[in-house]
Amino acid sequence: MKIQKSLLAVSVLAALTSTAALAEEPQQTDEVIERLKITGEKQEGYKASSAEGATKLGLSLKETPQAVTVISEQQIKDFGLHDINAVLNSAATVNVESVETDRVYYTSRGFELNNFQIDGLGLPLINSNTHGRIDTALYERVEVIHGANGIMTGVGSPAATVNMVRKRPTSETQVSLEGSLGSWSNKRLEVDASGKLTDRIRARFVAAADNGESYLDRYENDTRVFYGVADFAVTDNTMLTVGHSEHKSHTDGNMWGALTLYYGDGTPTNFDVSTNVAADWSQWEVSESRSFVDVETALSDNWNLRAAYNRVRTDEDSLLFYTYLPDPTVGLDPETGLGLIGYGSEYDLADKQDMFDVYANGTFEAWGQLHEVVVGANYSRLDYIDSSLYDFHTGNGFPAMPSLKDWDGNTPLPEFTDGQAGSVIDNTQKAVYAQARFALTNNLKVLVGGRYNDFTTDGVGYGIDQSRDDAQFIPYFGVTYAVNDGLTTYASYTETFLAQTEQNRNFERLEPLTGKNSEIGLKADLFGEKALLSASYFHVEQDNLAVSDGQAENPSGVLQDVFRAADGITSEGVEVELAGEILPGLQGQMSATVFNVDGDQQVEDYTAEKLFRTSLTYQFQSLPELRVGATYQWKDETSRVQGTVSSMYDNEGETIVTRQPAYGLLGLMASWQVTDALSVRVNGYNVTDEKYLNSLYWAQGFYGAPANYSATVSYQF
Repeated sequence: MKIQKSLLAVSVLAALTSTAALAEEPQQTDEVIERLKITGEKQEGYKASSAEGATKLGLSLKETPQAVTVISEQQIKDFGLHDINAVLNSAATVNVESVETDRVYYTSRGFELNNFQIDGLGLPLINSNTHGRIDTALYERVEVIHGANGIMTGVGSPAATVNMVRKRPTSETQVSLEGSLGSWSNKRLEVDASGKLTDRIRARFVAAADNGESYLDRYENDTRVFYGVADFAVTDNTMLTVGHSEHKSHTDGNMWGALTLYYGDGTPTNFDVSTNVAADWSQWEVSESRSFVDVETALSDNWNLRAAYNRVRTDEDSLLFYTYLPDPTVGLDPETGLGLIGYGSEYDLADKQDMFDVYANGTFEAWGQLHEVVVGANYSRLDYIDSSLYDFHTGNGFPAMPSLKDWDGNTPLPEFTDGQAGSVIDNTQKAVYAQARFALTNNLKVLVGGRYNDFTTDGVGYGIDQSRDDAQFIPYFGVTYAVNDGLTTYASYTETFLAQTEQNRNFERLEPLTGKNSEIGLKADLFGEKALLSASYFHVEQDNLAVSDGQAENPSGVLQDVFRAADGITSEGVEVELAGEILPGLQGQMSATVFNVDGDQQVEDYTAEKLFRTSLTYQFQSLPELRVGATYQWKDETSRVQGTVSSMYDNEGETIVTRQPAYGLLGLMASWQVTDALSVRVNGYNVTDEKYLNSLYWAQGFYGAPANYSATVSYQF
């Protein structure tokens, strides 16, 4: 509360100051932005120039000593990437682990990816997953900083950091309307209006509504997004940005858990792609409110000071239905499909996040060279309360299931009044950080820095004391060498740590997750600097990785997922990415990743270690109104050991393994610029109708979407 009050006072003071200052001499908002470079360089096409989430030094991608993927606004629009999972499925190295419909995990380079930020600020995901559908209407691009991001996050995994960059106001007036119709009665409407309100104020408003059914039985989603942001030129040297967004995602027929993937004799179940374990009363609603204040001022010609505050409030309400095998040794009957038991629950979650970051960055001259420095501090608070209710008394809480082939979701709604359990958790992170980029010569630059994190947790979760106090210094080292104007080589090293919430079979919290990331590579401008080629070799080590160890009954009498700590897991491999204009009229992004995970067989099995992603569009030179495009996403085989066949079957003792063979998903696009203002676009997804399991990250899973299509009309004023 103190932080909120102080920030409100700062905002009011800034507004009053601006009134006095501007009475004497009106200021142009875009002139102040040009001076402060708050919003960075506007990205055109598929080639990015910088990534805000990588450093606070304003380095170009070529100068950043880590691999970085940027999914541009153009790519998001071309291929209708309307939610964050669709975006990340297009990014190099990232595996989107859709274990359920509304709860998703992510991995990169073989490790759990839980660092999600907005405009460079964020805390690790609660329980390392996202809930509901995250719409991309608010964002102009999504950055993925590969490997550990010690300076910007410190707390997290050495997999990657996802930074979603909000849309900001523009000086030019622009209004766009976009409407889409798609398979399974999907409908979407989006409006984006931006421009200068006065000589000193710019504003932008974005709204989107997305509604539709699904290829999954009984599953429907309704998403509403509203976002407003304004820039104020407070003085000649100061810019104030304030914004607020509301995001609501409501689904019916959402899965909790997923399909059982094998029969008792070890044969795969192979259900229809539409099969859904949810009850007809299942639902999950996620409401998120975000407010932010960003103030940047030029202290001198060489130094800037920036302070940013983000406030997040999330509320979730869900009715869930899970299916499980009460006796895994017997398994699912291969003749009848019987053997599953239902498991109903009401789950509610409310979290509060407050994040404050302040830093100064600038340059100084020494030894005949210009050097860059950033020094800052960060305070973040995440408090959350969740609760679970069950029905142990009516018989409706744990009903016997028919075969999933005959399941229509029809089961009585339980009376969720029993076994109340939950968590009350407070997390606090305090950090100070510094980074410098020293120019040893005109071509050789060295980055050194570090971040000291103090991460504390207080509270009780499902009857277990969750209190921890972990602190660690995170070093960062990087070097770049410009071989010539078009080619730069680099090397970097950094670390991370994360105080984990996962518990073992004794319901003791696992020790902090620690990681190290080493990387060498090169970045080259190609095709007249219209495209950027990146190639890197990385080596990652991680200790105390939480790996699923099945389920156990906790002190509250509730069945709970438990984990074990895997020591010494390593991942090493190669990434290559090309982004930009490859030939006249041919824009695109292509990436290939090959790596090897070693140290834990289960992680090795469920991780796709070879990935290929490409998104290409071509604008015909003889017919510039027409553009066509294609995406292709390929990953190699994954598997999961599910146990052994019991003595009930003739093949007793055989290992049960679920396998997902290598597969590729082909998408197509064509757009026609009817007039300067009006355009139409059609998209096809998985046009070859590939049948595949979304993920084997858990023992259960469900199938991805079959072939589907959409048509979009856009109008720009």
